[in-house]
Amino acid sequence: MPSSNPQPAFVLIRPQMGENIGAAARAMWNFGLDRMRIVDPRDGWPNQKAVAMASGAGRLLDEAQLFDDTPSAIGDCDYVYATTARPRDLTKPVFTPEAAMQDARKRIAAGGKVAVMFGPERAGMENDDIARANAIISVPVNPEFASLNLAQCVLLTGYEWRRESVPATPMSMGAAGDMAEQIEIEKLSEHYEQRLDEAGFFFPEHKAANMKLNLRNLWSRMPLTRADAQMLHGIMRQMVRWKERG
Repeated sequence: MPSSNPQPAFVLIRPQMGENIGAAARAMWNFGLDRMRIVDPRDGWPNQKAVAMASGAGRLLDEAQLFDDTPSAIGDCDYVYATTARPRDLTKPVFTPEAAMQDARKRIAAGGKVAVMFGPERAGMENDDIARANAIISVPVNPEFASLNLAQCVLLTGYEWRRESVPATPMSMGAAGDMAEQIEIEKLSEHYEQRLDEAGFFFPEHKAANMKLNLRNLWSRMPLTRADAQMLHGIMRQMVRWKERG
């Protein structure tokens, strides 16, 4: 069984090699982290190479949660960080690993559910995955050699989590249980995208994909409560009804 210690979930997005998953498990357990989630691993699951590399941290692999896609892997979380060596052209808060784990501790102490996403080894996180995150963790690496191994990135983030030992005080943003979960933000985004598409908002066609990405990024930046999400659904439904009556 996973430990009862409050902690973030570490989400490995489309990892490519079993050895790297096993090494990531070892890195997590080095710092007392045992909430591993794996999205669409390239070489299938379970993976014997991951087990061999994990050594004493094999329990994490046994208890790891497997998901088909990113939205389902982070759907129960209310704040998500995406790790990348290069901040993309998306307007989001950017943290160092140290600052991110300080922020994560405060959110978890307030009752929040937090996840950290790590991209695949070859090319790192894709923009579609980063757009679903609320913030970015950018590692200040050598710009001439910015590539970090998956396990290295997990190790670095886990170390900062462990090092941040000062008890956090609850955040003053309201009860974390009132915050919208990622699945609720996903449904809100889909609702607005569908209705705006029907209204011809995404025009011209060659700009539509980027407009949709920017809209999704907008939702992820907003600290929405469940009541906020319900109200925004209601606003859109009422606008559609009004248009149909007209």
